[in-house]
Amino acid sequence: MAKVKITETVLRDSHQSLFATRMTTEEMLPIVEELDKVGYHSLEAWGGATFDSCLRFLNEDPWERLRKIRDKAKNTDLQMLFRGQNILGYRHYSDDVVEYFVQKSIANGINILRIFDALNDARNLETAIKATIKEGGHVQAAICYTTSPYHTNEAFAEYAKRLEDMGAHSICIKDMAGLLKPYDAYDLVKILKETVKVPIQLHTHYTSGLASMTILKAVEAGVDIVDTAISPLALGTSQPPTEPIVATLEGTGYDTGIDLKQLDKICKYFTPIREKYLANGVLDPKVLKVDVNALLYQVPGGMLSNLVSQLKQAGQSDKLDEVLAEVPRVREDAGYPPLVTPSSQIVGTQAVLNVIGGERYKLVSKEFKGVVRGEYGSCPAPISDDFRKKIIGDEEPITCRPADKLAPELDSLREKCAQYIEQDEDVLSYALFEQVATKFFEYRKAKKYGIDADNADKEKQVHPV
Repeated sequence: MAKVKITETVLRDSHQSLFATRMTTEEMLPIVEELDKVGYHSLEAWGGATFDSCLRFLNEDPWERLRKIRDKAKNTDLQMLFRGQNILGYRHYSDDVVEYFVQKSIANGINILRIFDALNDARNLETAIKATIKEGGHVQAAICYTTSPYHTNEAFAEYAKRLEDMGAHSICIKDMAGLLKPYDAYDLVKILKETVKVPIQLHTHYTSGLASMTILKAVEAGVDIVDTAISPLALGTSQPPTEPIVATLEGTGYDTGIDLKQLDKICKYFTPIREKYLANGVLDPKVLKVDVNALLYQVPGGMLSNLVSQLKQAGQSDKLDEVLAEVPRVREDAGYPPLVTPSSQIVGTQAVLNVIGGERYKLVSKEFKGVVRGEYGSCPAPISDDFRKKIIGDEEPITCRPADKLAPELDSLREKCAQYIEQDEDVLSYALFEQVATKFFEYRKAKKYGIDADNADKEKQVHPV
């Protein structure tokens, strides 16, 4: 038995999962010093959708947020979620952009980069892993957990070993849809512990109602670190709550050493924040319910809200059940990609098109063609020649590492946004979200020169889209 460590997700994934990443830096900063006293393994504080959301909805500089959190968290490692060659965006970026983003993330205060690829294609992690090692950061390489005939514990263990050989300092089981059942978690952790020497961390979501039990069985199997969220921002599509996990392990060989009284201070701080987002409608009570359908359709919470939104816009909200039933079929056709950003959005959108188009693949999105063509990497299962031909015709599929086809783009990006640059990091904001970043830069400039910045861009609202 060994002490279990805890990563707290309240500054990143918990509010991303519950209320669309709308927590502001101002709401975070007053509690960071108390979070820093807890003795967490790490604070997940950046990456994922926080970067986009800061710029798009909050009129905040994500780099400034990171520096401010780092300034107050003197003792605890800060962790971020990094989408391999996608960085924090939705396409593959050239190697020089990936390398510079890693360099600047670590320079601004990140210690641990949790790096994953939506297809579990290790080639898409190569550049980010090498760059993190070069900059002295901790590489936590993630396995996107999903179920299919091609996703066995043996296959996951083989992938983990490859990631360890590539230089990973720890391995994360990333269960983004809450699909990992307790006894399956026990078996998976066991085989991973037998296969690799580095620590194993478990990240799961409460969506299906299994997560706390799953964590307990993973602990019994020897998992080293688990992700939890302080209780006001836990449950539903978020993580399991920190306090009950700490209490459960107290006095056992797995004791976290964390003081429940210190956690209570943090709980009391976040309770009114939760109530605020409930009252203004940004936190929808629906996302707090257990949804066992997640086990049937493998649809993560964020993907479900996207599907509902797309159907609403098309005036066909009554077709949700048909779309949910179509998702697994599209996923099978596409080679069983795990449903995580960006593949979750791509498969979900195609399922919507198949249902509202009245015929399967009558309408095909550009991104879905990209998956079938191999633009995102290699899917876990082979895609049939007939299906590929139906989707992309006689186009040649991509079989190499997709980023090998991308020319360096950092210098040209610098030239394009030269008029806006106030800090080195601005070119990276522009690289990932050109239009959104440009609007933010204009807002920032207006504010700096005393123009009514809040009215400079009326499209920006701190409301969900």
